[in-house]
Amino acid sequence: MTCLFCQIAKGEIPAQKIYEDGKTFAFLDIKPISKGHALVIPKAHSEHFDDMDAEDTHHVMDTVQRLAPKIMEAVGASAYNVGVNVRPDAGQVVMHTHIHIIPRTADDGLKSWPGQDADNLDEIKDKIAANL
Repeated sequence: MTCLFCQIAKGEIPAQKIYEDGKTFAFLDIKPISKGHALVIPKAHSEHFDDMDAEDTHHVMDTVQRLAPKIMEAVGASAYNVGVNVRPDAGQVVMHTHIHIIPRTADDGLKSWPGQDADNLDEIKDKIAANL
């Protein structure tokens, strides 16, 4: 199996690396949503966010929390989004867990997800609880 993000983390494919430690690797997205859009990945391969072991999840999220304000400051953003696309139907293109850090400004023209009327909340809550 050849994984693009594993190759990037190993230095086999060039990337605009902004951070690396023993467990994580962060680099700029090559198709950014905004200036400074970065990806944080675990060095250990996992296809989806819910496939990561607890230790890798902890390290990845610590790296996101550490880097996001620094990225925001560096590019003059006033806010940021943190996003995870899990599986293709949610927009995941590279099948290696990655967290997006997307710097934002008040006038960037980006929109949040549209809300919709909530129906059957009790039923949905009960179904989720039954699966836990």
